Amino acid sequence: RRMAAEDVQFVVPRREVTDASLMEAWTASQAHSDIVGLVKAFSDAAKGKTCKKDAESTSKTTDLLVDLLSTIDKWIDEIPPIDQPQRFGNKAFRSWYDRLEKNAVVLIDSLLPDKYKDASKETAVYLSGGFGNATRIDYGTGHELSFAAFLCCLCKLRILREEDFVSIVCTVVPKYLDVVRRLQSTYNMEPAGSQGVWGLDDFQFLPYIWGSAQLIGQAKIEPKSFPDPTVAHIHAVDYMFMGCIDFIYKMKTGPFSEHSSILYSISSLATWTKINQGLVKMYKGEVLTKFPIIQHFPFGTLLSFDRTDRKSG
Repeated sequence: RRMAAEDVQFVVPRREVTDASLMEAWTASQAHSDIVGLVKAFSDAAKGKTCKKDAESTSKTTDLLVDLLSTIDKWIDEIPPIDQPQRFGNKAFRSWYDRLEKNAVVLIDSLLPDKYKDASKETAVYLSGGFGNATRIDYGTGHELSFAAFLCCLCKLRILREEDFVSIVCTVVPKYLDVVRRLQSTYNMEPAGSQGVWGLDDFQFLPYIWGSAQLIGQAKIEPKSFPDPTVAHIHAVDYMFMGCIDFIYKMKTGPFSEHSSILYSISSLATWTKINQGLVKMYKGEVLTKFPIIQHFPFGTLLSFDRTDRKSG
């Protein structure tokens, strides 16, 4: 739904799902419908597209988003990890995150037309929430969801349009993944709410959905071959899904079937279409219906807790 600038009152988003009994209200909310719609729309746009080749069709807005991510990426170089006794959760991340929170509104201002300048205070919360938790020094699918919500806000403001979706998947999301992977490895961030070997991935989920969509329709990479580290590495730049597998091999040792058992089981599916459909269903079941994740999700004018009139599928 397009927002009418003259009648929108932007707010600082706040949490609404304070109790597990409110999860039903969340799944019936406009925000839930919008997020599911975004996941599917980006998936549709990604079908058959490669990151390298299709990254050329950028717009001014997607270029600005990549610039924004490049700016906060440089801060990692400026804020090196500190010497500390504990291995995980380097406290230098708190300095990096503090800089992000203080600069989020200014960073977003470059994206917003004058009539929507007031939206920066609302969208800044989702941007800041997209890179981890400064107290626990962890990162997980709830933070990834926050960045997706930030992109969803830009779509609702019509700053991002349907013709930008391919570029979002092929340039903006890969750049976001570069940043969060650098944060994870530089500051030894803990996986937030990790299910260990029973989770899809310690940190991410959405790149597997959009990345599997990219692989639909091509014949050179069959599902059964993606756990092969050589195959994953060769295609890591072109296909987001393969980039995720390649990153797992950089971070973990031992048999893939043991440390990534859910992904390994997915490789037995016959087609990328089946994998993509299964992952969308799994995302709704494993992320969007989990109270420990959604209790942290904030709602405002753009992503509203109000009940929606339509099914979110």
